[in-house]
Amino acid sequence: MDDCDNATCPEDELTLPRSSVNKMIKEVLPHLRVANNSRELILNCCTEFIMLLSSHSNEICEKKNKKTILPEHVIEALRELGFGDYVPEVNDVLSNFKSEISSRKRGNKKLDKLGISEEELLRQQQELFAQARQQHYEAELAQHNAALAAAAAAANNASVGEIPAATLSGVQQSSAEQTGADEDDDDYDT
Repeated sequence: MDDCDNATCPEDELTLPRSSVNKMIKEVLPHLRVANNSRELILNCCTEFIMLLSSHSNEICEKKNKKTILPEHVIEALRELGFGDYVPEVNDVLSNFKSEISSRKRGNKKLDKLGISEEELLRQQQELFAQARQQHYEAELAQHNAALAAAAAAANNASVGEIPAATLSGVQQSSAEQTGADEDDDDYDT
C-alpha cells in the first residue's frame, strides 16, 4: 500500500492523458522515434509546467482580489516566470478561441452555410406548417366522407333488403290503380 494519501500526493492523479501527449509528439516530430522513457519525461515536464503556470496565475488572481483566473492572469504569469516569448502566440490562440466562441453564439454553422436569412427560414417553416395542416384537414375530411358514404351504403343495403316486398305490394297497388284509371279513361271516351 502507498504511504501517501490524496491530500499529500495529488501529483500522481494530476497528469495529462498519455494519448494526447503522444499525439502532440507525433505532430511535432513526425519522422523521429521517441523512446518511452523520453515520452514519460515529456509528460512529467508538461504536467509540471501546467501546475506551475496555474498556481502562479492563481497567486496573481488572488493579488487582484479576483475569484476566477482570467486569460490576463495567465499571460502575466507567463511573463513573470520568464516565458514572455510565448505571449504573442498565446494571444493569437486566445483571439482565435474568442472568435470561435462568438461564432458559436451567433448561430449554427449549418445555418450560416445555407446562405438564407433566419427570417426566410422562418417563413418557409410557416409555409410547411400550413401545408401540413391543410393535408391533415383534407385527410380527415376524406376519412369523414368515406365514413359517411359507408354508412349511407350500409343504410341502402339494409333498406334494399326490406323494400322489395313493400315495393312489390306498392307496385302491385299502383298498377291496379293505374289499370282502374285506364278503365275510367275508357268510360269517358265513349
